Amino acid sequence: MNKKYFDLIETAPLTKTQISRIEKRNQSKLKKHSEKIRTISLEKLKHKVELNHTNGRVIISIDTEGKNTHTFENGSKIYIGRQFNNLNRRETEPVNAYVISADSIPQGSEILIHPNAVIDSNKIFGFNEDISDIKYYSIPAHQCYLWKNENNWQPLKGFVTALRVFEEYKGLLLGVDHKLIPNVLYITSGELEGKVAHTLKACDYEIIFMGDKGVEERVIRCRHFEDEINEREEIIGIDIEMTKRVKKGDLLVGISSSDAKNIIFEL
Repeated sequence: MNKKYFDLIETAPLTKTQISRIEKRNQSKLKKHSEKIRTISLEKLKHKVELNHTNGRVIISIDTEGKNTHTFENGSKIYIGRQFNNLNRRETEPVNAYVISADSIPQGSEILIHPNAVIDSNKIFGFNEDISDIKYYSIPAHQCYLWKNENNWQPLKGFVTALRVFEEYKGLLLGVDHKLIPNVLYITSGELEGKVAHTLKACDYEIIFMGDKGVEERVIRCRHFEDEINEREEIIGIDIEMTKRVKKGDLLVGISSSDAKNIIFEL
């Protein structure tokens, strides 16, 4: 019968100082490895590759860790593990992507996409895979919302940008929110720019993306198809009286109550 023998050697427990040194050494190694991967990823993000889209789809490259950092004013960055304690995919999933191939969007353009577009059923497996965080996807064109023209975000076909409309709180108490007017948007692009529109329910879709300075930004998009009938149309009417109130400064517009403000025009 085979027998095994073990020599048990008692060792002294590590001190707090020794444990702290080991932790710092491991953290330093992990940080250097992460920085190396990020450098490779950012260099690869905008590279043109040999992939062509099919009808109704857009091929993109995307940084899958793009929403997990925050940049301070001094340029320093911290890592944010959003997926660990947040189930809102609009806040946790990356939406800034770059166009590899598309019908109506210039190659290399930065676009904002639906957070649920980056899933395995859209992923291009086995292509240009390495240790970087950059992955390639072929996503439906209707999940692409805005594209960056120079420094400005422009809505793609079938969408407009907008702001929510609020009744101003004029009381004396501090910290009271302005009253949101539901299912109403102030349109900021396209043929209806500068007008207040009534929409179907819950059509003020808020995109949460990373801005140029590495800080989270937000924009609202709504579906609108100019000069065509489409079953996905979300704007159902223009409110002339409410438009006049916005232009006179009687109503506030903004992403949220905290940033809502008057927009006064000469009528």
